[in-house]
Amino acid sequence: MTNFLQRAALVTLSGAALAASLLSPAQAASPAADPALTWRSCAKTGGPLDQECADLSVPLDYGDPAGPHLTLAVSRLRGDHPEARRGTLAVIPGGPGGSGVQRLTQKGEALRKETKGVYDLVAFDPRGVGGSTRASCQLAPDDRRLVNLRSWPDADGGIAGNIARARRTAEACARNGGAVLRSFSTANEVRDLDLLRRALGERKLSAWGTSYGTYVGAQYAQRFPGRTDRIVLDSSGDPDPSRVERGWLANMAKGVDDRFPDFAAWAADPARGDLRLAERTDGVRPLFLDLAAALDRAPKTSTTPGVPLTGNLLRQALQNALVEDAAFPQLARLVEEARDPAAVPVLPPALAAPLPDEDAAVTLGVLCNDVTWPTSMGEYRRAVAADRARHPLTAGMPVNVTPCSFWKDAPAQKPTRITDDGPSNVLMIQNLRDPAVPYSGALEMRAAFGDRARLVSVDHGGHGVYLANGNACGDRAVTRFLITGERPRGDLYCGA
Repeated sequence: MTNFLQRAALVTLSGAALAASLLSPAQAASPAADPALTWRSCAKTGGPLDQECADLSVPLDYGDPAGPHLTLAVSRLRGDHPEARRGTLAVIPGGPGGSGVQRLTQKGEALRKETKGVYDLVAFDPRGVGGSTRASCQLAPDDRRLVNLRSWPDADGGIAGNIARARRTAEACARNGGAVLRSFSTANEVRDLDLLRRALGERKLSAWGTSYGTYVGAQYAQRFPGRTDRIVLDSSGDPDPSRVERGWLANMAKGVDDRFPDFAAWAADPARGDLRLAERTDGVRPLFLDLAAALDRAPKTSTTPGVPLTGNLLRQALQNALVEDAAFPQLARLVEEARDPAAVPVLPPALAAPLPDEDAAVTLGVLCNDVTWPTSMGEYRRAVAADRARHPLTAGMPVNVTPCSFWKDAPAQKPTRITDDGPSNVLMIQNLRDPAVPYSGALEMRAAFGDRARLVSVDHGGHGVYLANGNACGDRAVTRFLITGERPRGDLYCGA
């Protein structure tokens, strides 16, 4: 799922540093007693002036609650209508690796206004993210480039290079990540969320989870059904417990296919001027595929020294841009620069530099700690060959080998299956053309919840719906539910 990786750098923790770090048992309070939160003002640039922050101590291992602890960065916006206070609404970020504190900074004021100030809004940076305790795999810069963390096959479909990179990445994480990295998982984020509930003194929590955060929210609703009030799941993936993140990654191929026509229509519109890529909508796809193939054969020098524009980098730029319509001009400009012999392409910032090591570590940690991945390289080769033929825009990447196939530690527990056993207090909202978690996957989540959920389907493209794409029908349905508890009688369709 989508991951917006702008986080503050903190001291990283290796296995050796762990013993002498802030994780000492003497400093750790047992979760048998409700943990305390000491709030301080922490207004951030572009965010609400009354944003507050605190630190939450959580067990490194919930099987040993009196043992070493980690620190999570927590943030809050108090409701501004205390006489009508509903409770606390947790804002759960995407990722894995998204910052809840940053999400609250970006969306908190709009969410508070939309919900008429009846909730205290809270969020935290999950383990490994932002202001929380972090870990490092100590990966080489080239291995931290998004186009390499995502296993794009070679131009001929070969994956030998992907296998070698995945193996050395997994080995580096095993060597350097230590117990902190091994603790990064959805199961622990769900436990951490419930510990935050206790620290806040709340009997129940409401939540708005987006992208990967929908899985956290769904798992919370399944594991602690009696502690949930109103749950909104915005942009959900297939919760199949045998696949989890592996399934989400594989489904991206269909998601990109579902979404690409929106970009094609935009790029063929005469109003685009210099950014118009083709005279007809059906000409954009072959143009893009031919250009990517040409860059496979002859990468083009970019403005970033040592990082040429390759076919796979162009494909990754497409995947990034399909998340929101506002990114279409940047992608079209990159395509035009790649086609113009006299132009030097300017790479999007997310592709021009490596990810910070700690950001790569938390994303890999959750993906690989949550579920077991196949280890047969022959199976990956066959899957890549078939997927490249079926979905050329993603060229086999979504089903390719990852470091998880060489991960040293088995998942601490099996993923929890989402079922219809629990209160009917879940509202899902989903774009029909989501490039990251396709609508077909959301239907699987809807089916798993049964009558516990209602689904609002929005005729729109992109990733993220509520307070994101301007669809009044969808926004009204979510806001009404959060304020009054009223959901549609049945699943709801919202037109463009």
